[in-house]
Amino acid sequence: MASPYKNCGLCPRRCSVDRDAGQLGFCGETSALRIAFAGIHRGEEPPVTGAGGSGTVFVTGCNLGCTFCQNYQISKPAAGRSAIGRPVDTVEFAGICLALQEKGAENINIVTGSHAAPAVSAGIGEARKQGLSIPVLWNSSGYDGMETLAILKDFVDAYLPDLKTIDTRLAARFFNAPDYPENAKAAILKMMEYRALRFAPGSTGDEVMVSGVMVRHLVIPGHLENTRQVLAWFSENCTDGGRGRALLSLMTQYTPVKKVPGTFLSASEYQAVLSMLDEFGIDDGFCQELETGSEWLPDFVRQNPFSSELSFPVWP
Repeated sequence: MASPYKNCGLCPRRCSVDRDAGQLGFCGETSALRIAFAGIHRGEEPPVTGAGGSGTVFVTGCNLGCTFCQNYQISKPAAGRSAIGRPVDTVEFAGICLALQEKGAENINIVTGSHAAPAVSAGIGEARKQGLSIPVLWNSSGYDGMETLAILKDFVDAYLPDLKTIDTRLAARFFNAPDYPENAKAAILKMMEYRALRFAPGSTGDEVMVSGVMVRHLVIPGHLENTRQVLAWFSENCTDGGRGRALLSLMTQYTPVKKVPGTFLSASEYQAVLSMLDEFGIDDGFCQELETGSEWLPDFVRQNPFSSELSFPVWP
């Protein structure tokens, strides 16, 4: 069977480069799986964090180009390929997952791994052979191709996709992907087809998410109509009255980064968004409280990119 990296079409960009030969696609990565950080994270939604925390694994590289990316140090800096992150083979990746489980993680949470799905799947498969028993979560931008989702199907238990926008103009302006809306919507529908929403007792008895889909949406200040469109689509397609059922996670902590100055979400915008939830009858999910500040932004130059209250490193 030909390598999926040979003529790469893993994501909707379909760069068609030979990543096995060291060529770089839009993601900025070869076929080597590079990890920037792995640790226990306590800042996710309650059924993801649980009592033990989420075992997050941050993959270097990204197939989007978000102008205000909080993980810009590892996604794809303007100067080229990120220097942060180290290649790991299948055995080492499996060891990372098992170490997170040993530290009490409620799940393995793969962050921005769309361009590395074959290597991630192989690592999860090896970890399961060695005793990995906690759920595996796929934490992505939503810009996942059907080929990627098919590769992951037998290795992922729950999905945490973004739905950033369904406006092609905003997708081009903010995310460098005008085809993002059509692909993200198709991916979310496929994810719901693959996994029904299910919870089970976690490490201390509290319910944690072990299957299904949680759709995340970040509210962008000054673009509330974008959020309205997303919520309307979610209500129509991802609720009990729609085509499937997923949880909604509404994120309101938009934070300007150094390369894109801007403003935080205002109190009046926050209230308007809460009214939208009532308008569309969405009450199954989570909404962040309104807080302004950048103290929580990760710094991947440090051994622990997050505050000690939020996480602790397990690897490297």
